This record gives sequence, C-alpha cells and structure tokens, in this order.
Amino acid sequence: MTHLSRRALLQSLLAATALSAWGGDALAQAQQSAVPAPNPFRFEDVVRRARELSGAPFEASTAQLPEPLNRLSFDDYRDIRFRPDKALLATGNGPFRMQLFHLGFLYQRPVTVNVIRDGVPTPIPYQRELFDYGRNKIEKPLPVNLGFAGFRLHYPLNNPKVLDELIAFLGASYFRFLGRDQKYGLSARGLAINVEGGEQEEFPHFREFWVEMPKPDSDRATIFALLDSPSVTGAYRFEVYPSRETTLDVTATLFPRQKIENVGLAPLTSMFFEGENDRKTTDDYRMEVHDSDGLLMQSGAGEWIWRPLRNPGVKKISSFSDKNPRGFGLMQRDRVFENYQDLEASYHQRPGYWVEPVGEWGEGWVELAEIPTPDETHDNIVAYWQPAKPLEPGQETTFSYRLRAAGAIGAMHPGAKAINTFQTPPRASGSNSPSDRTHRRFIVDFAGSDLAYYVDSPDQVQLVPSTSMGQITHTFVMPNEHIKGFRAAIDVKLEPGQSTDLRAFLKAGNRALTETWTYPWAVE
Repeated sequence: MTHLSRRALLQSLLAATALSAWGGDALAQAQQSAVPAPNPFRFEDVVRRARELSGAPFEASTAQLPEPLNRLSFDDYRDIRFRPDKALLATGNGPFRMQLFHLGFLYQRPVTVNVIRDGVPTPIPYQRELFDYGRNKIEKPLPVNLGFAGFRLHYPLNNPKVLDELIAFLGASYFRFLGRDQKYGLSARGLAINVEGGEQEEFPHFREFWVEMPKPDSDRATIFALLDSPSVTGAYRFEVYPSRETTLDVTATLFPRQKIENVGLAPLTSMFFEGENDRKTTDDYRMEVHDSDGLLMQSGAGEWIWRPLRNPGVKKISSFSDKNPRGFGLMQRDRVFENYQDLEASYHQRPGYWVEPVGEWGEGWVELAEIPTPDETHDNIVAYWQPAKPLEPGQETTFSYRLRAAGAIGAMHPGAKAINTFQTPPRASGSNSPSDRTHRRFIVDFAGSDLAYYVDSPDQVQLVPSTSMGQITHTFVMPNEHIKGFRAAIDVKLEPGQSTDLRAFLKAGNRALTETWTYPWAVE
C-alpha cells in the first residue's frame, strides 16, 4: 500500500469533512487547497514510480485488516455495497461515474485510488459513509488511509439514461469490461508469471490507480496503474472507449527485479467446464457450461487459427509459435441460448476478449493453459503471449496492444469459421460398434463466408487435414444445409502413449475457404 504523506493526509481529512453527493465536491475542494504541481500528472510519472520501486525489495507482507474486515465470509462481503449517490467523477459533468470496492473477504491487500483533476492527483480517503454495510456491524472507526480493494466505472452503455457497469479492477491485476448487451464472463490481467513453469505461479498486483476526471464531452476514460510483484514492477495506461464492442488501448512499461523466463503478456483468464467437444458425465440439465469455447489467433503471416477449449484430466499446455502476431483471444463463439439453458449465468451473452498487438512483438508463442476443474466456479483457462527472450533485470520493456470485448459472430475475419467440434469412435462399415481406443473420429462443422455458395456444388470443396503424429485413416466432407456450410470428418489412429495435434481447413482450388481448425488428442 502507498502510505499517505502528512500533506496528503491533511488533504484527505479535509475531503472527508466536505464529502457530498457523488463524492466529486470533496475531491475538488481537496485539490483546490493543494499546492499546485509544477507539471500535470502524466503516464511518465507512473513510469518513474515503477522504475524507482523496482530498485527496492518487494514488500510481500501486508498489515492485517481491522476487525471485522479480516474475517468476512463471502455472503458478508457481498452485503457491503457502495452507495450509488456517492459515486465520484460527477463534478466534471462527464458521462463516467466511479464506485469503489471495499476491502475484506479475498481482498486483503489495500490499493490506493487517486482522481486526477486539472493535472493534480488526489487520493480518495476511505469513509464509511461511502458504503452500505447491510447486516455487517462496523463498530470501531476505520482509518482514513485504509484504502480500497479496487474500483469500477459506470457509463450509459446500453441506454443513454442508465449508467451501466463498464469496467472493474478488483484483485491482483485482474480487470473485466463490457460492450453493449454483454454480461461478465472472462477476465483480463495486467501480467502473468510462471503459469506454465514448474515454479509456483506469481500473481502481480496493481497497488495504486490514478483515474483522470473526464471532460463533459469525453468519449473515453483514462486510467493509470502501478503494478508490483516479487519479480517485476510496471506502469500501465488504459484508455477505455465504451461502444458496442468496448475497446481498451493498453500501454505497459515493465522493470524486472530478476530474470523472468516465463512471462505472459496481455494474459486472459476464463472458464471452460464442458461443451459439445468435451462433455462431462454430470447430472446437469445444461449441455454447455463455459465463459469461452475457443482460442482464436491470427498469425504474423495472416493465417487464422481456431482451437476449441477443453477441460482436461490433468493440466495441459499448448504453444503456437509465431513472429509478430496480429492477434489472439479467448472467444465465446456459441451464442445460442438453447445450448446453455442458463437464465442466471447468461453464458450466451458473455464476450470474447481479442488482443491486437501494436507494433512488433518479435518472436515467441501464444500459450494456452488448460487446467482441470470439477465445476464452473474456477477459472481454469489462461492464454497469453510468451516472448522468446526472457525479461532481464535492469532492462526496461514497453509493449502496447488494443483489447476488444468482441461478439463471437462478428466479422473477426473474412473466412468461414469452425462452429462445432465433436468427437466419437469411428463407426465400422454397416455396424454401430466402436473401434478400439487408439482410433478416433473428429467432426467439424464449418459455416459462414462463401460456404453457402458451394453447398449445391460440394465437389468443388476439398478438406485439407494433417496430423503431427499417427495416421489419418479416413476423411470425408459433405454439405450441411442446416448451417449453410459443410461438415468434415477426420479418422485418426495413434499408438498407446502417443499424442498429436490435428489441423484441418477447407479450400476450393487454391483458395482457402475457412480458418484452420486445430485440436490435440492423445491415447493415454
């Protein structure tokens, strides 16, 4: 936690006595009484803070929260709500409002949240008047420098007269954001460390935020963040553009404290419990349960690749080598409610997050981690870019990317898409008896783009399959009028203990009609 100076503490106390509706007047008064800064606060100031912080040892321990915050249950914590009439940023007459998250339950590490007004940053003081504690009893006064667990911004996203939650930063370096008509599902993170490696995963955290007071006609929100962990510090800038598919322009400058071999840039975290390609024997009325159903990539050479997600029996790591990738993301491609039948979770409305690098990211690979989960309460999917070269101490690294809350049916690319993946034992000729476990059939439905044009001329369409191991014993492709596309099947045979990566796409002549579908399979 960043400790308040004596001057900042006095400003905070002044703000505490003057808090009014929306919380903006208190900040304005505190900042008017502050000594004018020689220069407006900028991203370079956060970079300087991160650089200086990297030269000091990481402070792993944090002070225990006061009673009863240090022992709140999930239900206790959920009963603490920010009072909407105290939301900040209102005095700027802009379209954004800010609410704060209280400390407690899983969120034990305080963060400092500042508002930048006219170039001057002022920390928001903790006040119990900001929150409705529900059934919780907070008998003793809590310190003004207690801090918060995080914050969220609201914006008239779906209706010009209604403020909807737009983006939230809560826990470690996690954040989530929404486009129009979307529901929260997967999360993004500032940085991932040791997801794949044998060492324990490290979770960097944002320890301080600065939010600029938006102007009345502003179409964006600007957020700065200071990241810290045992291995690295970092300065982050987020430019948030609300829209049908809200976008974030992200710039990060990292300062490693030590050599980092396994670092994930632009990491995304999601949940996949089961889908049509990977069903579990559960007593559940829902056919599919997932926040995302596939990893989509566009390589530096321009190839589009779709990899359906799985819930494996043991942790699995898949890597896709590339140079200067054009994009990757975890997507929720299936948007059909009937496939989920979940009125509460609304899985069919959950967005995909698409990462589009800005500039050249060099050599490396998109890495996908699939971790077994017994239910839908755990985020078990992680995807990120792993640079080929490790981050070295004393070496400043800056990277930028655009992050978009995408709808899965949108025109992500011009080719047809793999919309269904099934697997089954191959059926023997004239019989329904399955073959042995070393033989498997994979069925892929492709739809969209020009495929409808070829449905009445299926002889023009060819399946191009390949396997990294084993033998492809049989294939076929046939029109699927129900989706105005084609169904392809690939029979593969492996020896016990072998594993393979399958790939397939459809073409007409020399022209690829679809993205490349890829899927791993092993005989264990």
